[in-house]
Amino acid sequence: MLRALAVDDERPSLEELLFLLHADPRIGSAEGAGDATEALRRINRALESGPGGPEAIDVVFLDIQMPGLDGLDLARLLTGFARPPLVVFVTAHEDFAVQAFDLKAVDYVLKPVRKERLAEAVRRAAELRGTAPRIPVSEPDPDHIPVELGGVTRFVAVDDITHVEAQGDYARLHTDKGSHLVRIPLSTLEERWRSRGFVRIHRRHLVALRHIGELRLDAGTVSVLVGSEELQVSRRHTRELRDLLMRRT
Repeated sequence: MLRALAVDDERPSLEELLFLLHADPRIGSAEGAGDATEALRRINRALESGPGGPEAIDVVFLDIQMPGLDGLDLARLLTGFARPPLVVFVTAHEDFAVQAFDLKAVDYVLKPVRKERLAEAVRRAAELRGTAPRIPVSEPDPDHIPVELGGVTRFVAVDDITHVEAQGDYARLHTDKGSHLVRIPLSTLEERWRSRGFVRIHRRHLVALRHIGELRLDAGTVSVLVGSEELQVSRRHTRELRDLLMRRT
């Protein structure tokens, strides 16, 4: 069972998070810290105790915006330890997701925290710590992709996605109504959606052919117009893209 440390400078948020953690049967113990400095002292004791010691901590549920040392600062410090605990960020701000996963975070949970969403983060941590077997999941809906917005999971139609932008271990899905960040590598979406008319045009971009309005050639540089956005096409992908567009025509 996981031994958890929850870190949040807002007392009500910390108490709510601890309540939800204690209710999860995979959590053996959960304690709280009111700021990152207090958490760092507690983690140091855990590391001195060793992975099997009485002070050990398996996973830290960490807020980001805190006075003094913030959550990202603490996570950076932990990367310098030989056997650091896992980190799950729990925050009201989605803007730091890319930085969080660059720091090898297990998950990124948005406030207000939902029981089901936190349970998924605990499941991931448990699997990485080897305390729970992998449970087969059902096949994803091929016509929609789940995204999280303000603590609510919504389903975006794949046909509405104009292009996808790589952002580290994440991908940003662009539609006419806005964009959504999902924790799926661009290469995975490229393979999954190739049969749906998505094509790689650059190491950072995957584009839906049906949403390409123009193919532009300017002084040897090739680009495509997707909605109102112009995206560059790399040389290695130019021929494949032109052939696909000609075939569609």
